[in-house]
Amino acid sequence: MFKYLWRVVDDELGVRLASSGAVLIEGPKGCGKTETALQRARSVLRFDTNPAARAQVGLDPDALFEQPTPIVFDEWQRVPALWDHVRRHVDDRRQRGLYILTGSATPTDSRELHSGAGRIGTLQMRPMSLFESGHSTGEVSLAALLRGEDQRAQLTGITIRELMQLAVIGGWPALVGEDERFARRWLADYLGQIIEVDIPNIGATRRAPDRLRRTLASLGRGVGQSVKLTEIGGDVAGSDGPRPARETVMAYLDALDRLKLTENVPPWRPHMRSRTRLREAPVRYFVDPSLGTAALGVGSRDLLLDPRAAGFHFGALVIRDLRVYAQPLDGTIFAWREAHGRKEIDAVVETPSAWAAFEVRLTSEQDVIDRAARGLLDFASEIDHGRHGSPAALVVITATGGGGKRADGVHVVPIAALGP
Repeated sequence: MFKYLWRVVDDELGVRLASSGAVLIEGPKGCGKTETALQRARSVLRFDTNPAARAQVGLDPDALFEQPTPIVFDEWQRVPALWDHVRRHVDDRRQRGLYILTGSATPTDSRELHSGAGRIGTLQMRPMSLFESGHSTGEVSLAALLRGEDQRAQLTGITIRELMQLAVIGGWPALVGEDERFARRWLADYLGQIIEVDIPNIGATRRAPDRLRRTLASLGRGVGQSVKLTEIGGDVAGSDGPRPARETVMAYLDALDRLKLTENVPPWRPHMRSRTRLREAPVRYFVDPSLGTAALGVGSRDLLLDPRAAGFHFGALVIRDLRVYAQPLDGTIFAWREAHGRKEIDAVVETPSAWAAFEVRLTSEQDVIDRAARGLLDFASEIDHGRHGSPAALVVITATGGGGKRADGVHVVPIAALGP
């Protein structure tokens, strides 16, 4: 029997509905948008499966708004004209919490979305974090770390093998409790649908399934890295094919972005005490680590045989969870890297009132953690605290072990203890 699992965005949705006439929930297909919206709804119209509802927008759109509110307009982007009708009804009724729109793709002309400012709030949704899927205790709160509070966690029972399986399975609600074999088949079909149906449907680029598969594989190999467009273009071309134009590669990446499948980490530009030149390129990530491994066709056993790749895909899992936990705090995830790559920090979480830096390590070995802690302290010493403030926390996120604050002030937190 289906059982709804609480999501971090549930509380956010309540806040947005209390302050806006309508809320748009955006996220990749299959991340749970509709089920989350239905927890608040009294009526629902599904524009992906109900042709009559789509036709009604052109015939008598006001009839769609005569149902009990909140009304969920599921996959609203199938009929972009609905946006203006929602906006007008919000203006006319002058009430809050009337409508919830869910969508897994941004319309071709997204300029209209800006016209909903002040009327329609936007809420980003992602696949489930480990805390939401029940694989993290949540003993260590990201919000508490950003308040500067000391945090502790008991020894976690999870193993690196299990974490690799969780990275491969991902945070998709449909896969909670399923084994890796089933998940890999589901994800292969999911990507096949994206390539063969969803990307052509949004009209972002001409149908080129082989090139799109190579684009996904290139992003999978480059997850957690600042991969240049020229490198992706080389992967798309293959060993003997013509190299695609820069515009073509950008069109492929834009299509994935519009389907909410990728979510890159921009560079952090703090006030520095030194004249360190920083990288300007974003660090590339999928919205869920499972998409990278599925694009490459690899499983947990393959990752365990390749520690470097395992580290990158574990990092992708951590970034996903940090995004989920940071969003209710109005937090943004950044990466900090010197231009020549001598120094780098995996993630910086910045909110309107605080910031914290994180290094990610697929281990609990003390010497590795010691080096990561020294790197964080060295990084923090280069920030101009007078202009940018002191870090609320410096944190090494590990795969296993326990958590607490070291004598040098750096927190050590296993990912299976991190929560909102």
